[in-house]
Amino acid sequence: MDILQPKSDFCFKELFENQKIRTYFVSDVLGIPPDKIRSVKLRNTFLRRRRSKHKQGILDVFIELDNRVKINIEIQLVRQADWEKRQVFYLCNMYTNDLKAGEGYSKLNRCVSISILDFNLDDRSDYHNVYHFRDKTGNKFTDVLELHTIELRKKLVGDSEINDWIRFFNAKNEEDLDMIHTKNPGILEAIQELKHMSLGKIIRARYEEHLKCERDKKAMLSYAHNSGVEEGRQEGRVEAYHNMGLSIEEIVENTGVSEEEVKQILHNQMSESKK
Repeated sequence: MDILQPKSDFCFKELFENQKIRTYFVSDVLGIPPDKIRSVKLRNTFLRRRRSKHKQGILDVFIELDNRVKINIEIQLVRQADWEKRQVFYLCNMYTNDLKAGEGYSKLNRCVSISILDFNLDDRSDYHNVYHFRDKTGNKFTDVLELHTIELRKKLVGDSEINDWIRFFNAKNEEDLDMIHTKNPGILEAIQELKHMSLGKIIRARYEEHLKCERDKKAMLSYAHNSGVEEGRQEGRVEAYHNMGLSIEEIVENTGVSEEEVKQILHNQMSESKK
């Protein structure tokens, strides 16, 4: 049987609608026994902006544990420009988002970011890394911000629940799913959920439409990039993306050009067109 690809962002979000999958995934990644997690509530995936000029934060799967710990889980198939800075931005935005004017810092809650990556961040063999605030000797300063990266393309070593989750996200067909020998209730639930989704005509139609939109978007981005290269200048790339209808934030993400430079280029372009 052909299956929907579990690491596509469409399937990823559909799967994490299932509370059992959410619970066991969070349990395995953070090392929290499942019976210690009473609830994993899905929250609004849009982070509010404090001022109109602030960048809107959009998270893939936003979970809050019963102890008020907030967790963002996302999957990234392609490395984007300034990926590390983007992660820090979303993590910090998530941390400060619930603090209202006049409230004390005690209202701030621990925030965790879990990024599942279909690319290698570096040449190290480690595929599950955890980052904290620590001093140069390794002493932890605080645990209020925590960042996990799970790299899907690296060679698996040993046997762990994380390994089986990686095998699940890398599955390309039903045989790959059947090769995952696990007793983990969350992974078993994810496998059954994916097989069920793959058989559903409505969900498959939505999935195919999503893939078509993604392919069309990639084709347009490629055309815009090549048009900019032919121009032989940074301005050409920015103008090409702008003509596609991308926002300033999207242009920044796809070109690596700073927001200030993008605005200046577009301002110059507008000034030239009025002459």
